[in-house]
Amino acid sequence: MRRADRLFQIVQYLRGGRLVTAGQLAERLEVTPRTIYRDVADLIGSGVPIEGEAGVGYVMRDGYDLPPLMFTASEIVALVAGARLIRAWGGADMAASAEEALVKIAAVLPDEARKRADTVQIHAFGAPEMSDAVRARIDDIEAAANSRTRLVLHYGDEAGRKSDRVVRPLGLWFWGKVWTVVAWCELRDDFRMFRLDRIEGMELGTPFREEKGKRLRDFFAEEAYRR
Repeated sequence: MRRADRLFQIVQYLRGGRLVTAGQLAERLEVTPRTIYRDVADLIGSGVPIEGEAGVGYVMRDGYDLPPLMFTASEIVALVAGARLIRAWGGADMAASAEEALVKIAAVLPDEARKRADTVQIHAFGAPEMSDAVRARIDDIEAAANSRTRLVLHYGDEAGRKSDRVVRPLGLWFWGKVWTVVAWCELRDDFRMFRLDRIEGMELGTPFREEKGKRLRDFFAEEAYRR
């Protein structure tokens, strides 16, 4: 769970004037009591009316509510346009999540801001390149990069040559109509970029640890040096 989500949940658990101990919060949120102590201290520091202390428990005064989300008109345009782009050109799970995020944001926006979101005239449409297989592959590669799991790619290059590659996925790049995965290729012992529409098959491999010289930041450093 992200820390922001955890702080939100702590506020929800403390609603209603109930005394809740750090141990109870830690058990519900699957963290240590020490983490709860730090989180509650930060919430109090930001103005949330929580009373209590470690070893006793915490209670929140009635009447407190989280402030509404406030976005500028330009920020609303950016959020709506970004979600529509992801819906058209992103992975299947990504697209569904972007749509759901917009629904949640609209539910808490003030009326005027919601009207602005409804009138954003920026649209995006998919193309044949965005097949269901490519969409699923985007989600799978993003998950593998996040969990640091090797991938076995069955790849066909521009000339039609076939090869099997064991790679460490580091990130995804979108080039307009084409997605590529930036990876450390264990066959070439170097960074490589693979087009997702040329991946003919893919399986999960073994976990990997970040190593100096093989990280995304190292790839960026090499690219900057070449320029």
